[in-house]
Parts: sequence; C-alpha cells; structure tokens
Amino acid sequence: MDQKVSGGKDPLVLFMPSGRRGRFKKGTHVLEAARQLGVYVESVCGGRGICGRCQIEVQEGNFAKHGITSANSHISAFGAKEKRYADKRDLKDGRRLSCSATIEGDLVVDVPQDVQVNAQIVRKAADTRLIARNPAIQMCYVEVEGPDMHKPLGDLDRLKQALERDWGFSDIIVDQHVLPQVQSILRAGKWTVTAAIHKDMETARPSLIALYPGLKNEAYGIACDIGSTTIAMHLSSLLSGLTIASAGTSNPQIRFGEDLMSRVSYVMMNPDGCEAMTKAVHIALNGLIEEVCAESGVDPTDILDAVFVGNPIMHHLFLGIDPTELGGAPFALAVSGAVHSWASDLSLALNDGTRVYMLPCIAGHVGADAAAATLSEGPHRQDEMMLLVDVGTNAEIVLGNKKRVVAASSPTGPAFEGAEISCGQRAAPGAIERVRIDPETLEPRVRIIGVDAWSDEPAFAAMAEKSGVTGVCGSGIIEVIAEMYLAGIITEDGVVNGALAERSPRIIQDGRTFSYVLWEGDTRLTITQNDVRAIQLAKAALYAGIKLLMDKQGIDHVDRIGFAGAFGSFIDPKYAMVLGLIPDCRLDKVKAVGNAAGTGARMALLNRDYRREIEQTVTEIEKIETALEPKFQEHFVDAMALPNKIDPFPMLAEEVKLPEKAEPAIVTEGAGGGRRRRESRRRRD
Repeated sequence: MDQKVSGGKDPLVLFMPSGRRGRFKKGTHVLEAARQLGVYVESVCGGRGICGRCQIEVQEGNFAKHGITSANSHISAFGAKEKRYADKRDLKDGRRLSCSATIEGDLVVDVPQDVQVNAQIVRKAADTRLIARNPAIQMCYVEVEGPDMHKPLGDLDRLKQALERDWGFSDIIVDQHVLPQVQSILRAGKWTVTAAIHKDMETARPSLIALYPGLKNEAYGIACDIGSTTIAMHLSSLLSGLTIASAGTSNPQIRFGEDLMSRVSYVMMNPDGCEAMTKAVHIALNGLIEEVCAESGVDPTDILDAVFVGNPIMHHLFLGIDPTELGGAPFALAVSGAVHSWASDLSLALNDGTRVYMLPCIAGHVGADAAAATLSEGPHRQDEMMLLVDVGTNAEIVLGNKKRVVAASSPTGPAFEGAEISCGQRAAPGAIERVRIDPETLEPRVRIIGVDAWSDEPAFAAMAEKSGVTGVCGSGIIEVIAEMYLAGIITEDGVVNGALAERSPRIIQDGRTFSYVLWEGDTRLTITQNDVRAIQLAKAALYAGIKLLMDKQGIDHVDRIGFAGAFGSFIDPKYAMVLGLIPDCRLDKVKAVGNAAGTGARMALLNRDYRREIEQTVTEIEKIETALEPKFQEHFVDAMALPNKIDPFPMLAEEVKLPEKAEPAIVTEGAGGGRRRRESRRRRD
C-alpha cells in the first residue's frame, strides 16, 4: 500500500513483508512511520527501548522494482536506548529498535517475525494421510566379529561383511566423515552397532552414512515446501511414517521482493543478490529444524534424509543457483530433473551424512512444488478430469487424468496476498478473512483471524479488542469482491456503482471513482476501484491459463477442482467461482487439498517408489507456455468480467443467485458516420 505522508523529496520507506510504503521527513522514528502506514510493529513499553519487541532490520541494496536504494547509512546511528538494550539483552547483529532509530534516507525495512507475538499465521499443517513406507534410509543392526590376530581384516571390512551377511548390502560406499569414527563406535557398542544405509535407487550402490553403537531403532527425515511467501517443514519418523512435528515461517526472501520476478531483478541488480537470498533461506530452514527438533525432542543429527520442493526460482535459490535465466524467455532451468545432494553442502545443520532429495521441476515456471502436488493428488491416476491449482504470486496449474496431463503457470502477482490492495495484509490476527454484505442495506459483517464471532455478534468487540481489525487478507479479499458483485455494488465489468452513494454511506467518492467502506474503526478499511482492478487482473491471468489448458484437452468443463497451498486451504470455493477465479464446477467437487506440495514431499521422503513415480510422470506432462499462446489474451480479456464475459456458470447458478448479465453493447451509427456505443457500456471507469 502506498501512502504519501509528506513531500515527494522526503525519504521513501518500504516495510516488508507487508509491502506498505510511504514518504517521511528525516528524523522520523521508524516505529512512528510503521504506525502511520498501519504496519504492525509491537511495542509494549511505550517506546522506552525496554521490551525489544519493535526490532527491525535494514535491507541493503538496489530494489529496482520499488525504486529504492537502501543502506544502513540511511538510518540514524546506534542510539543510547539501543546500546542499553544490547548490553542488558541480546540484540542480534543488524537489528535496530524502531522506537530509537530514525529515518535519514530511503529504506527497505524488514519486520522480523521472531519478535512479533502477533506474527503472520503460517497455515501449512501436515495432513493425516497414511503413507506406505519404503524409505531410502534403512537402519541395520549387526553384530560384528571382534579383531583377531589370525584374521588381519580391518574393523570396517568386518562391519561390511556383517552388513552383507545379515542385510544383503554389498559393495557399500562409506561416507568420509564415518571413517574416523568406525573403531571407536564399534568398541563403544561392544561390537554391536546400527548402521544407517542410504540406498535410493535399486541400481545404486548403498552408502553407509551414519553409525551408532548398539541398537538404535529410530531415524528421522524432514519434508519441506519452500514457498515464495511461506516455508513449511514436517519432521517424520522414517520407521513409523508418522509426522511428529511441523513448523512454518515467512520466507525471509520477501524483503528482496514480494513476487518472484522482483527477486530475479534483485539478483540482476546486486552482484551478491543470489548469495544473500540463498543464505537467508538456509538460515530460515535451520531455524525450522531447531523448532521441529525442540518440539519433538529429536536430535538434529538423527535426521538422515530430507526432501525439499519449491517453485523453480525457490528451487534454484535454495541450491545456490543464479535464477536470472528464469527471468525471461525461454525461461531456462539450470536443472529440471531430480536433484540428489548432501545437507552439509547446503549449510543445513543436520547429520554430516544426511542426504537431500529435490523433486523434479515440470517446466520453467512450474516447479518441484507443482510436481509434489501432482504426486499427492494424482490426476495422472484418475479417470475424471481434475484441475489442480496452487494460487500464489505465480499460480501453477495442472489439468488432466490418466490419459493425458498438461501444466502451465500464470502470473497472478501478489494481489491475492494483499500486496497490491490498499487495505490488504498477510494472514495475521486482526485480518478480515470472511465477509458478508446485505444486498438490501449494503451493510457488511466480517470475521477476523483469531476471533470466531462475526462483527454483528455481541461477543465480537471484546474478543477483537487485543488485535483490532487491521486489514484484509487473501481469502477476505476474494470474498469482499465477490460479495460486492452479488450485492450489486460493482458491475459485471468491475466498476464500483457510484449511483448507490444515495442509498448507502458505505459508497463514497474517491477522486474520479468510488470506493466501498468495509470497516469503520480505529483503522478505516475501504475497497477502492484500484483494488477491484488489481483482483480482476490477477484472477483473469489465472483463469486464462486454466482456459488454455482446457483448450489443449479439448474440454468445456472439469470434473473436480483441487485448491492447493496454504492460501487455497482458506478460499471458499463458492466465492472463488463467483469471482471467476476457477471454471464452473459442482461445488461439492471443489475442495481445498491443503499443502499438497508438502504432502507430496512427505510421500517422496517416506517411500522412494514415489520418487520414481513422479520422475516418470514429469517426463509425460505436457508443458504449455502461456506467453506463447495466441489465445491467452482473448481468454484474459473475457476473464476480466465477473465471473466471465462469455463462459456460463450453470452449476454455480444452481447454488448462488447471480446478478443478471448486462446486455451486449449496442453499436449505432453516430453523426458523421462515426460509431457510438450505448452510454451504459461506454463508461467502464
């Protein structure tokens, strides 16, 4: 959200991950700037520098998308309050107290999630699906012959003999870090040990990656979905298959750019950009590893296998690969197949022998996360035509059945996550997530994250007192636009109907257009004409991509739809269809499939047969590049209308009373032979 606080020559400050920015006079405290922009920064001590909750970090570099060059020299020097706090408490390197630091130049400011009690809610829990086990790690207990003067065979060689005798593993490769430990471990276990053997493919040689004295009847693995906005990690037992801990966090790369192309631009503009983003995500991953291990009481060195998925740019940055080639046609991947690596090479704080597996990418902008979601939901195993959609800053779409599967990506941008909406915000306590508008009075009622009651219920005020009503998150944005359409506040073409201002004070003039006041409180939240346009553009891009895949399949409807991802889990299918985000379908056949990418990663972690399945499936999926398809623009224009200019929604109409479609424009001959459209169709803005 942009807010012009003062003259255009004053420093420009951008707060991440909210994306809100404004201009402020030099000497303004960073905390005050955050408050004026409606950015939530905790401060429970009244700005005295005691609580430490208002910590921020300055991000250095040239942020071309935002027109900002940010540097630590653009913020005031370390102040007395900060020095006192750092002496008495722990203030991490690079952190500042926003109640003390003042703005002295253009800044990109990151609000760290670890100091925020009311931080963004990362909603990516593991599902409870039972997954058949056939892991790449096997724990092998053996009794080894002791040394014998008459049998001059080395301790390791006798261990290998025992593993072949009892477990059938021959020609074993031994990891270098294990070699110096073999003798001491054998003696500590009194010649009984448990060997961790890694063998992914049947044709591969087995590897001895860890060794334990005596019997060790447990081993663990992590499955992780590195999303562009959030990261979700699940810790699973490789022996039982159960998920024993899960954790999530915001992707710290957000400070380098809200959307994927912004991050690619950052790499192009900053020589150390790739390294900085790779380091940031590795630090975040190690934080999650600590969290899941603390929750479950597991030692990180007992995690012996790890599976990661992500979109192509997250995939490349995690591996330390420059993603620049993905920034333009032909969108070349550095590697598209499955990647086998070592945790130690990726700076992950696990066992030295821990292996890392990354699922294959489908195409230049359809990544390993889409492959994992495909593995999880299995359109390639079904008779029905299934549409699988992961709605994010770059939507990934898979459509097909056991006969044929096609896939594409569509650049929806961050509007659905609130970044381009005037009152938008990420999912956090106080964010509006549900909206209903009375079609007669045009009065809204809302529900916010963290409060079960609706705003018109007596309990709401007391329950919402702590968080307040702070903004609108993604699911709320979809619902409010859809409800405004159903109530007649906006037309089929997305125009806010200013004539309704006579009927309701909720409709207000906003320059040359009109806005809808959704909430009146400490913070006034309005849905502007620009907000509606941003959602129209985003949903039209997604729908156009879906239509292209339907064209390729030669179908006019789909049998079932799965919404993947954390955001998809909280979208109401009815409102998504009213908006025209997805094609017409029976509502009972539209379901949120949760973090399907995370589930697919867990499947690949617990069963190596699933790795072979998705590796083969990806080679058979047909990739459609939307940018090269001549019909994309036509579908996009039609999809700007609500729910669509030409596509009927008969199944939706059975469930929801849709406004009558506007009559087609009548074209008449005007004076001088010119052509003139009917006034009601001409005034779109």
